[in-house]
Amino acid sequence: MARKLALDAYEWALREPFVIARGSQDTQPTLRVTIVDEDGRCGRGEACGVDYDGETVATMTGQVETFRPAIEAGLSREELQHGLPAGGARNAIDCALWDLEAQQGRSSLFDGIAFPQPTAFTIGMRSLASYETTARARANYPLLKIKVGRDDPLAVIAAVRRGAPKPKLIVDPNQAWTVDDLKTFAPALVQFGVVLIEQPIPVGHEQELVGWYSPVLLCADELVGTRADLPRAVGLFGCINIKLDKTGGLTEALLLADEARAVGLRVMAGCMAGSSLCMAPSLVLAAHCSFLDLDGPLLQVGDVTPALEYRNGWILRPAVGLWGSAH
Repeated sequence: MARKLALDAYEWALREPFVIARGSQDTQPTLRVTIVDEDGRCGRGEACGVDYDGETVATMTGQVETFRPAIEAGLSREELQHGLPAGGARNAIDCALWDLEAQQGRSSLFDGIAFPQPTAFTIGMRSLASYETTARARANYPLLKIKVGRDDPLAVIAAVRRGAPKPKLIVDPNQAWTVDDLKTFAPALVQFGVVLIEQPIPVGHEQELVGWYSPVLLCADELVGTRADLPRAVGLFGCINIKLDKTGGLTEALLLADEARAVGLRVMAGCMAGSSLCMAPSLVLAAHCSFLDLDGPLLQVGDVTPALEYRNGWILRPAVGLWGSAH
């Protein structure tokens, strides 16, 4: 089963600097993997990598190249799981193989999933006035995700609420809070209609949560990458954020979602930003999820063609030719 592998790097310009507690960025680099079978059918996958683990397009490219002979010889998704560690390289290959299988089977991976699906829109860190203005422009969206630091997050959420009284809110400190901060802020956030606090404390401090009940659902993000990490969240968090770059692709993500739900955890499908080609595979998780945060293309100047269509915070069914549907 002869195949051809191609790699392409992209640098997606962002509409504005994306600022979170641990830094900022002006562009989103991605690596695209394209696998073409002997009949000319093409599967594609695109990954950003896990930046806080030091992944870059260069490191992902190096990992994929080590597997070029195996991929071109017909490497299966199952074999891939044992050959490469979780991360962006495996994600790009895995998603390309899923896409190729859809082409070969003349099927759609989105059958049985209801569309449109609601997604969070992320507001990065900024001045209080800008938080309010940006929220007002998205006031009719179903869900807003607010990036905050340690410096007076309650004032930030109050500003967002002035701009957008109706959407549900997710607060994401990206590990910037102490456990004492969390215990102080969480009760007040209930009054603002916050439905989820995402990874508020640094990884490694989660045991300090033992014996404390949060009035707002807590979501583990950086804490949980794959199924091997799941025990770290059980009993301390009520939800996990599954990102394909962390899991190393859709194959592990689906297994992680099943195991998480089996132990009573809710599931959020998130992203590291990126194009519609990065987002589309995560929509296969939608039926398992309580929350979606797949707004990467909305934060960018450009996108792939065809692209996902977003309407006021809702994602429509992916167009044939993007990913996961035979064409």
